[in-house]
Amino acid sequence: METQRVQGIASLSKDTIPEAFIRSENEQPATTTVHGVKLEVPVINLNDPDQEKVKRLIVEASKEWGMFQIIDHGIPSEIISKLQSVGKEFFELPQQEKEVYAKKPGGKEGYGTFLQKEMEGKKGWVDHLFHNIWPPSAINYQFWPKTPPCYRETNEEYTKYLYGVVDKLLKSLSLGLGLKEDEVKEAIGGDELVYLLKINYYPPCPRPDLALGVVAHTDMSAITILVPNDVQGLQACRDGQWYDVSYISDALVIHIGDQMEILSNGKYKSVLHRTTVNKEKARMSWPVFLEPPSDFAVGPHPKLVSEENPPKYKTKKYSDYCYCKLNKIPQ
Repeated sequence: METQRVQGIASLSKDTIPEAFIRSENEQPATTTVHGVKLEVPVINLNDPDQEKVKRLIVEASKEWGMFQIIDHGIPSEIISKLQSVGKEFFELPQQEKEVYAKKPGGKEGYGTFLQKEMEGKKGWVDHLFHNIWPPSAINYQFWPKTPPCYRETNEEYTKYLYGVVDKLLKSLSLGLGLKEDEVKEAIGGDELVYLLKINYYPPCPRPDLALGVVAHTDMSAITILVPNDVQGLQACRDGQWYDVSYISDALVIHIGDQMEILSNGKYKSVLHRTTVNKEKARMSWPVFLEPPSDFAVGPHPKLVSEENPPKYKTKKYSDYCYCKLNKIPQ
């Protein structure tokens, strides 16, 4: 039986949405969002001449917020625009053309709709496309759209620039822990660190007050680097309250993920966030999750633990960590 995509449901929904998408009262954005206030998360100029200040700001934001935005990051705005354009073109293809890239049973990569077991059987108002973009050994072009024709070239060009941003971020995070600049990268997979791209497509929703695009969660990755479009949707939890995160054109949003929190033995914080939807416009985002290889074990870095500061987390393979989290098994 063919999976019903949210994009198709949205095209038929005029004033209501199916019950499966209506969140419980303690999740509904209309009643749980602090309205009229946008969360001004730290904004960091990655090309500031004072690179010591840049490192300090990255470290402070990772400890205090678990997220920040970076500007002047070295990725040309036209590259980001092309990335957004080819992704949008894919989701505007006829449905049968998109289904060519549908996920295989049990697979992570490909075109799909529902991600994980949801609370109370509720669903997120979103379709998505997943595929690895780095390293070359992890890429399966079977899941890269052939339409538009420049899709592959555009994503490879974006990845080339992204690699430099990742290098700078990981070095700063490593030095901020008192480690050598390459030690954090090595502790999460080194040159085998996987860059997993996800394109989220949130169609217009007749009842954005009741639905969520993606439910509250922390990322399982080490860090996540996200390109949003200009439709408001990203929210973060701060002091137990949900706030919209301000959109900044051409900025990249950085999330500290679970693996970085674990590696740092809790010094860096994995950010709790979610996504709302819009009544009139489609929202899209392009997160890249930096993930250890599936059989790579991550735990608190040995140099960060001692008798006085014992490990707060268990060391385990990334695949085992993901299985436990998705199935809500205590870790």
